[in-house]
Amino acid sequence: MHVCPWWLAYFFDNGFRRLIDPVDEALDKWVKPGMTVLDFGCGMGHYSIGAARLVGKAGKVIAVDLQDKMLEIMMRRAEKAGVADIIIPHKCSAHEIGYAGVVDFVVSSFVLHETPDFAVALQEIYSVLGEGGGFYLTEPRMHVKADFFTKEMTTAAKLGFNVEVLDPAMLAYKAYMTK
Repeated sequence: MHVCPWWLAYFFDNGFRRLIDPVDEALDKWVKPGMTVLDFGCGMGHYSIGAARLVGKAGKVIAVDLQDKMLEIMMRRAEKAGVADIIIPHKCSAHEIGYAGVVDFVVSSFVLHETPDFAVALQEIYSVLGEGGGFYLTEPRMHVKADFFTKEMTTAAKLGFNVEVLDPAMLAYKAYMTK
């Protein structure tokens, strides 16, 4: 298993990313006020903070990461953005999310390929997602090969997800799935 070191995230979770990958444009058709969103592999909080703005005070975001340092940085950024009270940091293990609740929506950006077994990770995501819930997934095109992304989508469909592969962005493969 290869996990991106926390310090490397500064290279791809920065102001430039917010310009080329604005969370509101990516998620606003699915994430609504009052929802509970789980950000699987939240890193430094790009999607967690954006989702918190979309769900508002009536909603919550469960920001899940394997690394304590990522969760610490994400919460500092959330405080600066004024949404820390909406976000709940949650440390997972390498093999399970460990979240007992049910969520309305899951987002996972540039993370699934880093898990020890992406089929297990997809099953974990499926298990926390409520019936009819949505799942937005991105994978880095510069790092993940097209056939691997296709294998992830095939596996997701076998697990029960309804998979819609979206048009790729400049840097990412994208998919939207429902349960």
